[in-house]
Amino acid sequence: MPFLTKADFKTHLYAEIIEEISRADDDVVNRAIAAAISETKAYMSRFDLIALFGDTANDPTFISDHLQNIVKDIAAWHLVKLANPNVNMELFRTMYKDAIDFLKAVMMGKADPGWPYKPDDPTTPANENNFVQYSSNPKRTQHF
Repeated sequence: MPFLTKADFKTHLYAEIIEEISRADDDVVNRAIAAAISETKAYMSRFDLIALFGDTANDPTFISDHLQNIVKDIAAWHLVKLANPNVNMELFRTMYKDAIDFLKAVMMGKADPGWPYKPDDPTTPANENNFVQYSSNPKRTQHF
């Protein structure tokens, strides 16, 4: 089962509005979904993206309704900016901005959505997933 389909938009847009915007071309809707997923993934580098979104070989293993709503907000914005048949553009722009602001908070570690982190790579010294890390060079001492 893909992460998000055209049928999942019933919580955000009526089917007739989607048909009107896309002119009955499912490819337009699929491109909006793909753009929204790509945009969302850009903020989520420390999370296990295959578990959350799946890939061509695997379905998502961790289903988050909140994440799906965020992606739907972003995808709906990509759809409604094509045309404006009976849609409040300001509302969708606000929902888009709210989704991006939330993803930025997650990216900076200010919000913890409970999504699975990507596995740690033991070949690197840093922990790639859930914490911001820092280090410094050893203290220098000067001899004269």
